[in-house]
Amino acid sequence: MSTNETSAHDKFSSFLRCIEEGCEAQYSIDQRLYSCPECGGLLDVAYDFESSVSADELKALFKSRKTSDLDIDRSGVWRFRELLPFVADTSQAITLAEGNTPIYAAPRSADYAGLASLRFKHQGMNPTGSFKDDGMATGVTQARVLRATAVACASTGNTSASMAAYAARARMRAFVFVPAGQVAFGKLAQALEYGASVIEIEGSFDDAMRIVRELAEETDLYLLNSINPFRLEGQKTIVIEMMEQLGWRAPDWIVVPGGNLGNSSAFGKALHEMARLNLLDLRPRLAIIQASGAAPFYELFVSTDRTALKPYASAATLATAIRIGNPISWKKALRAIDWTRGIVERVTEQEIADAKAVIGSDGIGCEPASAATLAGIRRLVAAGEIRSDDTVVAVLTGNLLKDPDYTIGYHTGSLTLDEGGTRTVIEASFANRPLRVAASKDAIKRLLNL
Repeated sequence: MSTNETSAHDKFSSFLRCIEEGCEAQYSIDQRLYSCPECGGLLDVAYDFESSVSADELKALFKSRKTSDLDIDRSGVWRFRELLPFVADTSQAITLAEGNTPIYAAPRSADYAGLASLRFKHQGMNPTGSFKDDGMATGVTQARVLRATAVACASTGNTSASMAAYAARARMRAFVFVPAGQVAFGKLAQALEYGASVIEIEGSFDDAMRIVRELAEETDLYLLNSINPFRLEGQKTIVIEMMEQLGWRAPDWIVVPGGNLGNSSAFGKALHEMARLNLLDLRPRLAIIQASGAAPFYELFVSTDRTALKPYASAATLATAIRIGNPISWKKALRAIDWTRGIVERVTEQEIADAKAVIGSDGIGCEPASAATLAGIRRLVAAGEIRSDDTVVAVLTGNLLKDPDYTIGYHTGSLTLDEGGTRTVIEASFANRPLRVAASKDAIKRLLNL
């Protein structure tokens, strides 16, 4: 780290702060805390952004690092380290060259949604295939700073894959708690391959989350779910990088799937901090899209009483990454909605499945949860909430290969959702079925009209 970077870091003091109004207690970042000891509220990593470095100087610094061969500069997280300066010694930073994910134009998806244009920022192009890598780069780094030797998480798949990879990189033990039989093999295989100990809980994700939180309080396990505020610091950089890719011209809308609501929370915090630092002249509106079978945050948003979220006893959706009935970060996500004049929508299983196929028709593959964005945009355009000429960037959170069984099931007409003893068949409105034919050149010619 150069002398100039050290002096820039020293201008930002970092601390933990409770988000609960009336509490706002502050704690040292050296404490191993996941919630406020005073009131139990969620914690932010907060900064005193008192700097003589101008917004233009920061933008130039970020851009200059793109030509650097240093590992830390090749990271799409740590390249923006002035905006997450909780690590005084960046030689401790863990990285797998995460971030640097592309933004794709998607004309067919735009037509489907009723927009003049639409772009996708594809977090599925990360090292382990999901947005979780951005957060694990910072979360596992903080674990190293605190001299943790073992990390743990509850997961529906992507979190476990990412944590396992970054823990392996940091030479830490990793313990993953997953709901038995509810994790796609494409995700479970990663956690196993990277050496994590996988514990299958006979229950839901929310059961696994409750247990791992209790274990983290009673043992030396360092918890790396999104209740850990350092996880969200890495996820902030998804939006920072997006703004840089757009020439620092903010879109009208950023659209994201909503599960445990860590991304939504991180995006709101990023936009809030960038506005404080004069990096943005316009703050985009945030739209959070949930699956209708796992939509407690949507129900809170449309309620007249937003003081308490009502968890789902049993969340049900084939989009496993957002199959969460009791999202831990809901208060931070609600704050993000307030900060951005945002909106929350829910979409059906059919809408998600069809939207996923449409995204595929643009040559872009994503996991089912990601497709909730396009489904939600289509609904919001139809309702007049998003105008047809608005600039919209949707975040695709995971790679197509995370859950290939879903894709095969849709295109072969065998995709179903079992809920409470009822089976719902998903119609393959945009099916691209395999064609079976005899091993005969003439038969193939007839089939293909050659």
